[in-house]
Amino acid sequence: MLDELDAADREILEVLQTDARITNAALAERVHLSPSACLRRVRRLEENGVVTGYVAVLDRKLIGRGTSVFVEIALTSQQEDHLDAFEEAVAGVDEVLSCHLMAGNSDYLLHVAATDVADYERIHKAYLARLPHVGQLRSSFALRTVCDRKAHRFDS
Repeated sequence: MLDELDAADREILEVLQTDARITNAALAERVHLSPSACLRRVRRLEENGVVTGYVAVLDRKLIGRGTSVFVEIALTSQQEDHLDAFEEAVAGVDEVLSCHLMAGNSDYLLHVAATDVADYERIHKAYLARLPHVGQLRSSFALRTVCDRKAHRFDS
């Protein structure tokens, strides 16, 4: 799909990533299109799955979830039904911000948002250690976020 994105599509995507609440008229003006042409392009990008949704980005510290923990998980086996069971269960843990199937030493990498170390201990005991087929967990606490991009840049 990336090959099919022209310069106008890429410019629309860059603007939407930084200001998803922009009106169509303002977006059209910023990308030098008519409002109707701009709206058609945005709708096509949504229908084709390039734009998958719009969200508000929250400051996790201000909502009491300022501790980021990265958890490497190795399963007891890589049987497909074990992977499926793990993935279904981990998707139900609200504190898990993201879960990635990995190549390498661990099977999965999770990003967990906790209030503090004690809260992470609760999450670990109540949820992570009870996930199906978990053989090993290794947790690393982020001291500080250096870079956390929300937007992708496109080379024209």
